[in-house]
Amino acid sequence: MSEGEQKAIKMIAREVSTSEVVALCRCNKTDIDYALDCDVDAVHLFIATSDIHLRYKLKISREEALSRAIAAIEYAKSHGLTIEFSAEDSTRTEWSWLAKFFQEVVNAGASRIDIADTVGVMWPSKMAQLVRFVRENVKGNYVLSVHCHNDFGMATANSIAAVEAGADQVHVTVCGLGERAGNAPLEEVVLAIHFLLGYKTNIRLEKIVRVCKRVLEITGFKIAPNKPIVGENAFSHESGIHVHGVIENPLTYEPIPAELIGAERRIVLGKHSGRHAVEYILRQMGLTPTPDLVAKVLSRVKELGDKGEKLTMERLTSIVRELIDGSKLEQESREYAPQ
Repeated sequence: MSEGEQKAIKMIAREVSTSEVVALCRCNKTDIDYALDCDVDAVHLFIATSDIHLRYKLKISREEALSRAIAAIEYAKSHGLTIEFSAEDSTRTEWSWLAKFFQEVVNAGASRIDIADTVGVMWPSKMAQLVRFVRENVKGNYVLSVHCHNDFGMATANSIAAVEAGADQVHVTVCGLGERAGNAPLEEVVLAIHFLLGYKTNIRLEKIVRVCKRVLEITGFKIAPNKPIVGENAFSHESGIHVHGVIENPLTYEPIPAELIGAERRIVLGKHSGRHAVEYILRQMGLTPTPDLVAKVLSRVKELGDKGEKLTMERLTSIVRELIDGSKLEQESREYAPQ
């Protein structure tokens, strides 16, 4: 894409030894030559297969798309590269033509093929159906991948449905970064595979939150507080019933232990809080949660919550200090009042 990109990829290829470095390439010799110059381990070739892309974007026939694909595979293979091949806009491609296309690229030497939901139009049951169709109709020894976009908010669900239906590999991005509404988020897909499907990956779970925070810091990308897994609220608890359960056993209201992925559990106070949350916070502050102090703090917290004020730890500390100082003054006034 640019001189800077080439330098970056060369550095990555030189530094990374425990993972395969793959360069995305169009089906032309120039792209593949650039990838070779960057010393990558593999190339991910792609060309559109849907009629809408072929007609309006590439302005070529199905046969021409297939010819370009095979020529690119043969050229990359002749240079010893591992080859993955994506049919761009697979999910809007006629299924019989898609199967024929994949069969030809497997025959030509692609060891991985990818079903790309380029504009995110699939839903889980349909994605599973398509994965099974490709498995049944494309013969050979290949890895089947899926690449899901999140335009309808189903990238994670579609990815999981694909794995359950027989896909071997899922394309993901950290925090779902990507074009438009983004791609399937690494953190969601990996944890769903581990804890819902019961499969294992080589991802080191304890590093997930750290990696996500670092990528967000570098890119300046913002995520919603209620973003699954890595959002600020993902392991935060306010509701009195929830807090009571979490204090006794975190798994009552958390699907996985926060510490397993490097996240931190937070008990926050708001208008939905109960006495258990206040008692917990006061103990965290090194204070004895007497019934009187708990009741007063809870009353103030609910009062501020009704006004829409977000209670920070600094504000809470100030409230507690005011209440304790006020109680001391009240006690002193009683002790020194004339009898």
